[in-house]
Amino acid sequence: MIAFAAIVPHPPLLLPSVGSEEDRKKVRKTLSALDSLAGRFKKAKPDIIVISSPHQDWGFEVPLYFLAGGFKGKVETFMTGFESPREHFEKGRKFFEKLPKNKRYAFIASGDLSHCLKKEGSYGFHSDGPKFNRAIQEYLTQKNIDDFLKLDDAFPEAGECGLRSFSFILGALEAARADWQPEILSYEDPFGVGYLAAKLL
Repeated sequence: MIAFAAIVPHPPLLLPSVGSEEDRKKVRKTLSALDSLAGRFKKAKPDIIVISSPHQDWGFEVPLYFLAGGFKGKVETFMTGFESPREHFEKGRKFFEKLPKNKRYAFIASGDLSHCLKKEGSYGFHSDGPKFNRAIQEYLTQKNIDDFLKLDDAFPEAGECGLRSFSFILGALEAARADWQPEILSYEDPFGVGYLAAKLL
């Protein structure tokens, strides 16, 4: 069964060893949300973590550092690709269906929202960015999976990196027939990139 499921951002600046004290002050809401999720993770007592991410280096390290510090169980990683969100949703379904059902699983979807929120940011500004970030939170809260999986087409210039990772976890929840209840714990974008932390289960 899926005992825990969450969406988390993965900027390396969240780490004390990378981000400055000033950087970390600007992401206080995100750090507080990650602390809350870490508490939920411990209470869930999972046997196995399944974590999805579009990036190999920070994509797994950052979420595991904050949510699963000291975890002694097995960690399975899933790298997202260039296929559509819908295809990743189906991959999530198939992935869960192949798992042994006598274990407790924690599914963590690692990824950031639009990188195109500020003109002075690394990726510049595009109007698709803020629109995408608002829409993804709206559809997630409403459990509107159909429109959620179409966000890539609706906002093609959003410059996001997490949609496929999020879609994968939603597919797993669907396959598990989990009674997931989305809760947005934090959203902020102080550096021109959207950071979303949400509890799903």
